[in-house]
Amino acid sequence: MFISDPIGDLLTRIRNGQAARLTSVHSPASKLRVSLLEVLKREGYIRDYSVAQKDGGKSELNIELKYSEGQPVIREIKRVSKPGRRVYSQIKDVPRVYNGLGISILSTPRGVLSDREAREANVGGEILCRVF
Repeated sequence: MFISDPIGDLLTRIRNGQAARLTSVHSPASKLRVSLLEVLKREGYIRDYSVAQKDGGKSELNIELKYSEGQPVIREIKRVSKPGRRVYSQIKDVPRVYNGLGISILSTPRGVLSDREAREANVGGEILCRVF
C-alpha cells in the first residue's frame, strides 16, 4: 500500500491509538519516522519505540504510548507542513506552541529537531508538526 503522507499517517496512528486508550500502536518504519519518534521520546511525549522485522523484509515500528493519570500525554498532535503545502521557517520565525508548553518538530540540515533544540543549534527548516 502506498502512503502519500507517511508523517501524517504516523501522527494519525498515534492520535487514534491514544483516543482508543491503546498501550501501543504499529506503523511501517522509515528513517524519517524513526527520527520523529526519537524527538517525541526525548521530549517525553511517548514512552518508547522499537523497530521489528516483519515477514518479507519489511520493518515495523512498535510505539508505546504514554499516559498520565489515565489521560494521554499528547493532547494535540497536528501536521503543519503537508505534501501539498510545505511550511519552512527561519529560526527567528518558528512559532512557540502554547507559549512553550508544546513543541514544534522541524526537519533541519542537522536532522529532525524540536523547536528548542533548533533554537540552541540556530538552524531553521521545514516545520513538520506541532505537539501539545
